[in-house]
Amino acid sequence: MNVNVTTSAAVLDELRRRPADRRRILFTGATIVTMDPGHGVIDRGDLLVEGDTITAVGPDLSAGDAVVVDATGTILAPGFVDTHRHAWEAQLRRIMPDVDDLGGYVMATLAGYATVYRPEDMYIGTRLAALTAIDSGITTLLDFSHNSRTREHSDAAIEALAGTGIRGVHASMGPHFGAWDRQWPGDLTRIKDQYFSSDDQLLTLRLATLATDEIAGPALAYGPELAHVAKDLDIGVSVDAVFGTSSSEAVLRWAEDGVLSPDVTLIHSTGLTSEAWKAMGDTGTTVALAPTSDAQIGLETAIPAVDEALAVGIRPGLSIDVEVALASDMFTQMRALHAIQRMRAVNAAYGTGGDLSRITTHDVLDFATLQGARTNGLASVTGSLTPGKKADLLVVQAEDLNNMPLNDPIGTLVLGSDARNITAVLINGEPRKWNGQVLDVDLPALRSAVHASREYVLNTPAT
Repeated sequence: MNVNVTTSAAVLDELRRRPADRRRILFTGATIVTMDPGHGVIDRGDLLVEGDTITAVGPDLSAGDAVVVDATGTILAPGFVDTHRHAWEAQLRRIMPDVDDLGGYVMATLAGYATVYRPEDMYIGTRLAALTAIDSGITTLLDFSHNSRTREHSDAAIEALAGTGIRGVHASMGPHFGAWDRQWPGDLTRIKDQYFSSDDQLLTLRLATLATDEIAGPALAYGPELAHVAKDLDIGVSVDAVFGTSSSEAVLRWAEDGVLSPDVTLIHSTGLTSEAWKAMGDTGTTVALAPTSDAQIGLETAIPAVDEALAVGIRPGLSIDVEVALASDMFTQMRALHAIQRMRAVNAAYGTGGDLSRITTHDVLDFATLQGARTNGLASVTGSLTPGKKADLLVVQAEDLNNMPLNDPIGTLVLGSDARNITAVLINGEPRKWNGQVLDVDLPALRSAVHASREYVLNTPAT
């Protein structure tokens, strides 16, 4: 298949000539990995997008007046869903690739660089992270925005997400250290009224908080008071730094207080007790794993808690976490989790003759798509190529040098592909990457802004 024909400039021009709400796109001849149990994998199938919605998937669909995209030789897949990333840090990428531990990250980034961020630095970092997410096939990004020093810092982060066209979740939290206006969480009411008044929009709002008061004090720690704020605003909650004995005790308190539910996401969840996991499973609480963060930074046990989650009936979402020390893409998270869990399973049974319990490539792709959407409170909207859901999808080249020949499409997505193979990305039916390029980005201007922001942050003394 010729990529230049499949996602050519002429096809894009034709798409953009049509009003978005009346646009029809028919992808034909693709291998379609729906991640919908009712549809499975369709060999040489078609997928119809009408406006912002997937309306049909199957063989030999009627084109009508749709713009036809010949997707022969490609895999169509749901966009990936990132359940937790501190997007504002993006201009500090890989500044500490060999960070020793959580304390090293906290003191350098949260007690240091974060304290000098201006609203424009929030905007630039968040925009860079979101555009990079789109480039690597992440169509939904939960931005755990924990540097909201002023109203203007929050506004800048939200406006940065909105400007990229990503399906964004703004999870708002006050900063750990340094001077700030103490406007959070009170300012969440204004934020919701100003930016999140509609239920049918690309951006959604959550409350972000920490598990305990060990790092930043009690004001940022989850409990009945912050749960009440979220309930009044009718928004979900994302709780970071959930690990170890103190977090296990906190989980049991939350269960007793009735503030665990499917609307609450616990991030990391390493080194928790079996009692805490049982409480999480019993309440339907969701979990966001950060496979490379847990393993590379060494959070508690340093082992991503996928076995513990599955044992209590929780199918977790996956996340990137901090780009200051980690990779930016979901392929890395899937591969790391797949390898670590299977290594542990074999190692535990080695020499015993016991049964192996290994996750599969389908499992990790499910975590990165449908379960990520559920974790972000968006399972009815995205995460699978299901008619009626929004058209958040990827066109992945299956005949590129690193992928051909196509023997197993899920294995190819998880173990073979990377950002260079993603020809097109649609979010809410709108092309955001086409013919291998992220659209509507002035790259020289962005690069200049990123470098200027980095220089300011690095050369301004922490407050």
